[in-house]
Amino acid sequence: MAFILIFVVMKKKAFLILVLISLTLALTSDVMAQCAMCTINAEQGVKNGNTQAAGLNTGVIYLLVIPYILATVVGIIWYKKYRKKSVHLDMKAGPINLN
Repeated sequence: MAFILIFVVMKKKAFLILVLISLTLALTSDVMAQCAMCTINAEQGVKNGNTQAAGLNTGVIYLLVIPYILATVVGIIWYKKYRKKSVHLDMKAGPINLN
């Protein structure tokens, strides 16, 4: 009986969390989060044919890629340091009682 009660409570919590996430995603507004100087440089660079916009795009790519590269390097170092190595256990040859 207690298992059923716990299941019903968990089901209600999961439903409430799903509704809150859905409302949060449905009620978001569009945001233009670019500073005025970046916008002007990008627009003028495209209009005049100069390479300021290309440099701006390259800078954005660097800012986007560097955290992923750092996370990958940390993950590789962690994996190599903490992975299981072959371990030899010295156990006696007699039978093992589990009682």
